[in-house]
Amino acid sequence: MKFWLSLLPLSVFSSTAFAYTQQDLVHLSASDYWHTLGHYQSGVTGSFTSLVDSPSFFVSPQGKDDPLAELNATVEGFEREAKQPDSSPNDQSLSCRYPARFHWLKQKLHTDWPVAVCPEQTLWKQALNPKGLTLVFPTAFMNSPSSMFGHTLLRVDAKDQNRNRELVAFAINFAATPESNDNAFLYAAKGLFGNYPGTFSVMPYYRKVREYNDLESRDIWEYALNLDEEEVQQVLRHLWEMNGVEFDYYFIDENCSYQLLALLEAGREGLDLTSGFDYRAIPSDTVKVLRENGLIEIPKYRASFGTRLMHYAQQLDDQQLLAARAAMTGQYPTEGSLSERAAILEMAYEWLNFEFYDQALAREDIAPQLQKLLIARSKLNTSSPFSEPARPAVSPDEGHNSSRLGLGYRYSHHDADQALLEWRVAYHDLLDNAGGYIPGAQISFFDLQLGVDQDGDVDLNQLYLLDAMSLAPDYRVFDSLSWNIRAGYDRQPDTTGLTGRYFMQGGYGKSWGDANRLHAYALVSSELNYFDAQDENLSLGLGMESGLVWQANEEHKLALSAQGLYQWDAMRWRTKSQASWHWALSQQLGLRTEVTYQQWQRDELSSTLRFFVYL
Repeated sequence: MKFWLSLLPLSVFSSTAFAYTQQDLVHLSASDYWHTLGHYQSGVTGSFTSLVDSPSFFVSPQGKDDPLAELNATVEGFEREAKQPDSSPNDQSLSCRYPARFHWLKQKLHTDWPVAVCPEQTLWKQALNPKGLTLVFPTAFMNSPSSMFGHTLLRVDAKDQNRNRELVAFAINFAATPESNDNAFLYAAKGLFGNYPGTFSVMPYYRKVREYNDLESRDIWEYALNLDEEEVQQVLRHLWEMNGVEFDYYFIDENCSYQLLALLEAGREGLDLTSGFDYRAIPSDTVKVLRENGLIEIPKYRASFGTRLMHYAQQLDDQQLLAARAAMTGQYPTEGSLSERAAILEMAYEWLNFEFYDQALAREDIAPQLQKLLIARSKLNTSSPFSEPARPAVSPDEGHNSSRLGLGYRYSHHDADQALLEWRVAYHDLLDNAGGYIPGAQISFFDLQLGVDQDGDVDLNQLYLLDAMSLAPDYRVFDSLSWNIRAGYDRQPDTTGLTGRYFMQGGYGKSWGDANRLHAYALVSSELNYFDAQDENLSLGLGMESGLVWQANEEHKLALSAQGLYQWDAMRWRTKSQASWHWALSQQLGLRTEVTYQQWQRDELSSTLRFFVYL
């Protein structure tokens, strides 16, 4: 009798004696894959906490912070269901609620648990008809705080899918759920501090293409994932477990791209995609991780509505564009060759359709005009005279890494020379190598510069929490606003040296030229400063900012900029002018030199030489 009692611990939780032991469960609870299924992250002391913020996700009351307790409770539940055969299918059963856990544990523990019958899940998978997955990367949208770094989502590719049927596939999206009355500033602030819940959703892919490609005019890159059908099935099993589950959403790290990587990790045991994103998860960097793990192929490119329209306009002269504008109001061309008239009508249709989406025009007014243009074009028996936009030479996963380390030297005409140490968390400025990024756009987040003089004294020269610019040039078919916003700390010349300044600055204006080659900008600007200088602390500045950026070739970019802001409280101008040259030694290495003139309470002339490594 004692002999049999001594063996009881070896058969705990087992429906078949000696199938597995408690030690087996302890071992599984410590495995990386169980942590993946529970979205557990380890702490400094070795403890674990799940990123899931919905208590209903956990089987055990201690499940959020105890992987072993969650595993024990899950296995107990599966065992209990196996011992109580159900006469009818039940979608609420534990094995139906957690299909990825059930599938993995049944294999690892070699149990004889009966396969669950889950009607709702079966219908869902039949609708998806999955064979593969594609990672979809819409490029950045500068007018939305949550999309300034770009976005990623997944497309479920069906077994009977081809290029023409991709739009009717389903998409898997992870996004924040903001409150309806939050403005853009509040949306950005709450997103930075995780004040919104983030959830997974499944929807028709054409809805996302319409949102990104048409409404927001964002180019889309589509990366087929190297996952076999069983791995795809396991990803979808885990997605089913995420139904109704909420996470705290952070724009910088625990965002759409991070959570999609965590979801993909469920597809293959041993796959580690998220461990390198402890403090930021920039969408383009997450695509790079997929490439490094051999999970993506050469991407397909889907040009946005705006990209196509601009490309079509480049193939027409000014008179033809005027004719297209007239055709938008019903004045169809009657002269010219067949091909020319076809081009004018096609341009008119695309242009009017773009304005319909871009300006949210009334459908009842625009739809009849679009239909008439299509009818008129159909009467011209000739193929389209337009070529399609070419795929950019550099895809987002091939651009420079988003973090940047800098070493340099600063010569000052009036102040002490300094060795410089810089660190930028993310992500791209106007002079960085433009390949894979939006031309004319800048987002620098947490940009730090320290200076050390010959005496060993260390100064905080600069800490920009945010430095963003959108310089979309006006074009023949576009009327775009340019803007910038900066906030942080830097140092300005006063009567004795350099004094610290906390500031927030922003401006609106226009840009002209070609952002891929040569373009200029002018912005009406304002700022609020808090100076450390005695008797001159708070100051409001109003004025102008302008600049010229020239992409001489793929390696070399030059820029001139000037800023003049009248400080109303101090009753004096604060000016700055700068000449810059950036040499892209490679995609991940750069050399930059700058000459800067500043004037506030006195003038200051300096020059810097910095070497950058993109990490």
